[in-house]
Amino acid sequence: MVEIRHQYATVRGHRVFYREAGPADAPVLVLLHGFPTSSRMFRRLIPELADRYRVIAPDHLGFGRSDTPDAAEFPYSFDALTDITEALLAGLGITRYALYVQDYGAPIGWRLALRAPQAITAVITQNGNAYEEGFVPEFWAPVWAYASDPGPATEPGARGALDLEAIRWQYLHGVDRPELVDPDTWTADHHDVNRPGNDRAQLALFRDYATNPPLYPKVHAYFRESRVPLLAVWGAEDAIFGPDGARAFAKDLPEAEIHLVPGGGHFLLESHLAETAGRIRAFLARAVPTDTPLPTP
Repeated sequence: MVEIRHQYATVRGHRVFYREAGPADAPVLVLLHGFPTSSRMFRRLIPELADRYRVIAPDHLGFGRSDTPDAAEFPYSFDALTDITEALLAGLGITRYALYVQDYGAPIGWRLALRAPQAITAVITQNGNAYEEGFVPEFWAPVWAYASDPGPATEPGARGALDLEAIRWQYLHGVDRPELVDPDTWTADHHDVNRPGNDRAQLALFRDYATNPPLYPKVHAYFRESRVPLLAVWGAEDAIFGPDGARAFAKDLPEAEIHLVPGGGHFLLESHLAETAGRIRAFLARAVPTDTPLPTP
C-alpha cells in the first residue's frame, strides 16, 4: 500500500502544506491544483502513481491547509504563487520533474517552465489552459469584466464564484455520473476559500488572471522549442475550459497526446479516475521511464 505523507514546509516565511508519496530516488512528478480546491483533488490519483514516481502535491497559499496571509501583506498573483512553488521545490532539492497542471495550476506551471525549461521532463494538462480557444466565453465574461474594471459594478459577478452553489456546479456540470462525485469536495473547498479574509485573496487572483493570456505566446514558443512530451487529458464537457483548449496544444506540439473524456467535466479525477490515471501512467512510462516495470494487466 502506498503511504501518503502529509507535510509542511516554511517557504519565504509562510507555512506550505504538501502531500508527498513514492520513493525518494524516483523521478519526480509535481501536481498543481486549481481553483477552488487544493492538493486534496489528488488524494485518489497519488496512490495510482507513487509506486513508480516521487509525487509532490502542494497547496497554493490561500488554499487547503497552506497559510492564508492577508491580501494586504501578501501580493496574491500567479507570479507570487509561482515564486512560492519554485522555492518549495528548491527547498526539497527538486531540480527536474514532470508537471501535472489543472486550472490555476496551469499558469503556475507555465511560469515554472518558462523560468527553468530544462527542469521539465514532461507535462500533463488536465483541463489546464494555455490557449485562447480554451476559454468558454459565458463563464469567463464576469472574470474579464472584473479584471478590467474592478469595483462595485463588477465585483459581485466575480465574488459569486466563492458561493457554495457555484463551487458545487464546478464539480458536477457536464458529468455523466454525478453520483461518483463526493459532496465533501465542494463543501470543503467552500469552507477553505471562505476563511476570514480569504475572499480578498481570491478576488486578487481573479483580477490577476488577466495576466495569463498575454503570457501564452511565450508558452507556445516554449512548447515549440522544447518539444516537451505533453499529455492533454480533458473532460470533454467542461464549461470553463472547453475541449478546443485541449485540441489547441497540437498547434505547437504536433506529437502531443490529446484525449477528450466524454462525460467528464472540470474535475475529471472525481468521476473518471481509472481512465485518467491509466492514460497518465502509460504516458509517463513513455515520457519519463523508470526502472520499475509496469504491472501486467
